[in-house]
Amino acid sequence: MKTFSVSVQETTNPAIIKFELNQFITKYQSFEFQNIDEAKNSPLAQQLFYLPFVKKVYISANFIAVERFNIVEWKDVQDEVSKQIEEYLNNDGVVVLDDSAPKKTAVTVYAESTPNPAVQKFVANKKLVTAMFEFTSIDDAKLSPLASELFHFPFVKSVFIDENYVSITKYDVAEWQDITIELRELIRSFIEQGKDVVLPEAPETLGKTTPQIDQSFDALDDISKEIINILEEYVKPAVASDGGNIQFQSYDADTKTVKVILQGACSGCPSSTFTLKNGIENMLKEMLKDKVEIVEATNG
Repeated sequence: MKTFSVSVQETTNPAIIKFELNQFITKYQSFEFQNIDEAKNSPLAQQLFYLPFVKKVYISANFIAVERFNIVEWKDVQDEVSKQIEEYLNNDGVVVLDDSAPKKTAVTVYAESTPNPAVQKFVANKKLVTAMFEFTSIDDAKLSPLASELFHFPFVKSVFIDENYVSITKYDVAEWQDITIELRELIRSFIEQGKDVVLPEAPETLGKTTPQIDQSFDALDDISKEIINILEEYVKPAVASDGGNIQFQSYDADTKTVKVILQGACSGCPSSTFTLKNGIENMLKEMLKDKVEIVEATNG
């Protein structure tokens, strides 16, 4: 059973609010509706237009953006709209009628090398997932139809999926020049056919929905929260561009030790130790002064 949850996200335009979902509601398609007549192929958008303050509705892969007229402030109505969307979806409400969107969507995927010679990054022109996922075996990949297919190649060691890319770690039995085209075509064809990259229940099952992440964050001590914020702002964008991720694991105030998990291209990367010691560790020491002395890492 698909269980939808909605989180409210502000945008740079005060008239527009994003209602972000924990799973996809369209097959890589986006739709914009200016009024209720234009929304005849979207029962969800039509329902939203019955609210007198709704000016425009935009529906994309995993969010609904709504622009309001100035007769209300979002702070007064956003929770009610969020609840309405959540109830509609959980009651199997139709988002967009099947005949209003093409069965296939044009997809491009290109391969990109990473600092880790065992890892190749495959970047798509579509958003693939709503959260980060790493799978290290075919058993581990039961919640990801795409990763499960990739593991049928004997040279695939692990699969890391984030936003719009897939990082694949290979065993040494194959060379990238011999397998890249085949992997790229499989990923491109899979996305083009509108298949689920991960199953709808995957984020909730693996504790990756926004409410679950927020709850885990709120339960941490203040220093751990500071460390996570520093990693999110200064470290993750850089390693994501290389097809990897560094995830906070724990902080020990007595030993002043931070433990992190290396994922995707960062896992097993020859340069990761250097990056940790000369980058992250020094950054945390500088920004948190006497609260951090050591950063330890384990491969995901």
